[in-house]
Amino acid sequence: MNQQPAIAPSSSRAAAQSHFRTLRPGTPFQPRIDALARTNDWYNWAGYRAPHSLWDEELEYFAIRSQAALFDISPMTKYRVEGPDAEAFLNRVTLRDVTKLRPGRVHYTAWCDDGGFVLDDGTLFRLSPTRFRLCSQERHLPWLLDSAIGLDVAVEEETEAVAGLALQGPTAFAVLRDARFAGVERLRLFDIAEFPHDGDTVIISRTGFTGDLGYELFVPAEHALSLWDRLMLGGELRGIRAIGYTALNRARLEAGLIVANADFTTSGHAVRPNRLRMPDEIGLGFMIDLEKGHFNGRRAIVSARAKKRLRHVLVGLEIEGNIPAEHAMVYYRKSQEVGLVSAAMWSPMAKRNIAIASLARPFGDTIVDDLWVEIYAMRELQYQKLMKRAKVVPRPFIKLDRRTANPPADF
Repeated sequence: MNQQPAIAPSSSRAAAQSHFRTLRPGTPFQPRIDALARTNDWYNWAGYRAPHSLWDEELEYFAIRSQAALFDISPMTKYRVEGPDAEAFLNRVTLRDVTKLRPGRVHYTAWCDDGGFVLDDGTLFRLSPTRFRLCSQERHLPWLLDSAIGLDVAVEEETEAVAGLALQGPTAFAVLRDARFAGVERLRLFDIAEFPHDGDTVIISRTGFTGDLGYELFVPAEHALSLWDRLMLGGELRGIRAIGYTALNRARLEAGLIVANADFTTSGHAVRPNRLRMPDEIGLGFMIDLEKGHFNGRRAIVSARAKKRLRHVLVGLEIEGNIPAEHAMVYYRKSQEVGLVSAAMWSPMAKRNIAIASLARPFGDTIVDDLWVEIYAMRELQYQKLMKRAKVVPRPFIKLDRRTANPPADF
């Protein structure tokens, strides 16, 4: 009797493990990024091979603040939401009032589970009265599809089909103008518009994650390399440089912006109930619009506010000294543990030692004095414990007029 050889269980496990370890070949921009990579410093961003740095993480940061920096945002999850009920659908699942978002505009928003805990934050682009693009850190397609039942709306992930670039820094506008994107000077902060490119169109928004003058560009994947080359040619005399995530992360911290599953744990990832966060607990309470009717988590959010059950607060800290307090514990009167620093750096722009921290109320809320952070600094192969005074300060830590200037400045 002929039998097919059975696959050994160990082989099956090895194949499965290999599947989860293997990253996608790369984004549509990967050939250009690989050609510029000198540090060979990569990480896994949503299954894509993405650079921590390309040539020098310190100089890449200064490229953002003094010239124009190009960063590949293609791995960011992107959803097309389209149909007669698209507005009503997005108004029900997100916190902000989508009826106030005009075509040609984008806003920063978030969405919650039924318990009022944040599932994720992201940006919502209104491309037409019935067509939107929702961008996020995590993947939410099953949840979005379930939420759309009974509505005349189509939700489709388009992460691989749409390539994206962030162009950030004082010369960003000049790069786009020199790359012959006619009319780009008319884009105000959070505006979006379509421009001709390579026989198709590119969507450009005046948005970014750096707190600087900046733009984000979205193009069909097949036109990605021609867009990259067009920007590089246009920015040749404006100091354009490709960068990795480390530099971008430093800039976003100076801008006081938060990152999902870094500064807060999304409800889809949280294992312990006390790690869950409501919008008010991570500085996103300003998004909540109670005038628009029902939305996901509304009842729980209203109840938590009324019964004063908000247990945490996300704050900006200024810390004495110049040693970054990354993941440092925060104490009250040097003895009572009250929170944790999630991101920290010495800011070259603010000339301050800054941090974002999650604290247990009332600390950081009504009690803001006598706060300390515990830093362990390496000194000649030994850790030295340092207790440094911290004070609660507003975010953003820096505010650049060029980010909002109209028309944008020609540096």
